[in-house]
Amino acid sequence: MKINLHSILICPNCKYEKEEIMPTNSCAYFYECKNCKQILKPKKGDCCIFCSYGNMKCPSIQQNKKCCWF
Repeated sequence: MKINLHSILICPNCKYEKEEIMPTNSCAYFYECKNCKQILKPKKGDCCIFCSYGNMKCPSIQQNKKCCWF
């Protein structure tokens, strides 16, 4: 299975979209929106900002593995 490392994050506050490259060796727990500067944290039950606000889940979840926070 090919892992997609690119995800478009969508800020829930201002709806700004930014493509980011996901790390493969750690989870991204905090992210500052490049537009409104709001600090994003994962939603309850999600392991990282990509799983909460991205159009692609993080690499661990794509591989059906546990995310690094659990």
